[in-house]
Amino acid sequence: MKLIIHGGFFSESATNQETKKAKQDALAQIVTQAHQFLTKHTALETVVYAVGLLEDNELFNAGIGSQIQSDGKVRLSAALMDGQTQKFSGVINLEDVKNPIEVAEKLLAYDDRVLSGEGAQAFARANNFDYFNPITPQRQAEYEAKLNQQDRKGTVGCVALDANGNLAAATSTGGKGFEIPCRVSDSATVAGNFANNFAGISCTGVGEDIVSGALAAKIVTRVTDGFSLKEACDKSFVELQAFDGFAGVIGISAKGEIYHCDSHPYMVWAAFDGSLQVFN
Repeated sequence: MKLIIHGGFFSESATNQETKKAKQDALAQIVTQAHQFLTKHTALETVVYAVGLLEDNELFNAGIGSQIQSDGKVRLSAALMDGQTQKFSGVINLEDVKNPIEVAEKLLAYDDRVLSGEGAQAFARANNFDYFNPITPQRQAEYEAKLNQQDRKGTVGCVALDANGNLAAATSTGGKGFEIPCRVSDSATVAGNFANNFAGISCTGVGEDIVSGALAAKIVTRVTDGFSLKEACDKSFVELQAFDGFAGVIGISAKGEIYHCDSHPYMVWAAFDGSLQVFN
């Protein structure tokens, strides 16, 4: 049983050691708690649980404390993929819901498994997801000050391998901030979140770059075709260099390989692979 999570990129690390330490502590606590959950639950249930914990933490740009789009509204995207059944579900630009990953989980049972905008919100309300305003005072202040959006490359994600050898991946994002309303990120696409019986991948970074590189699906396909997880990630990141793609990934293979990498400094992550590991 193995687990790895990420909390997006961390631009504050060079100047704000307090925030860095807070993220290290939060990721360590969440990955430990999620690994304990994994001992009695499936990979699919665990990635939803872990991403839900990340969505509930204001340090990360997903769920509570998400970035605000240019029209003053928060729109959330999240996706889930079950490596065993090969089913993918997601929500895109969902408003006024606390945990979009839980709405994505609910959609797994439906034929129409990726919903956006008003349709996603209507589905959430019909399934008893109550109104919730995710805007925090800090995010409101950042929005009003129109901070440099290049510093906001935040997403959260989890990949898990359970006791039965099944893989699952989940990813959630609050966007990049000040984007055109209803811009679609990679997080609720197979470019940003993908899993099968061979590997699972969750991405973070610049959504447009991740989509251009078809990153998560490409890495998993390469593992399926015989690459090691490290080889698949490294080759795919070399290809990102052609357009200076900004991305980070976490992944686990069915063989138990656990790996993370990024194209720019640096992604924050934590893993439980027999023992706790946290980014430095």
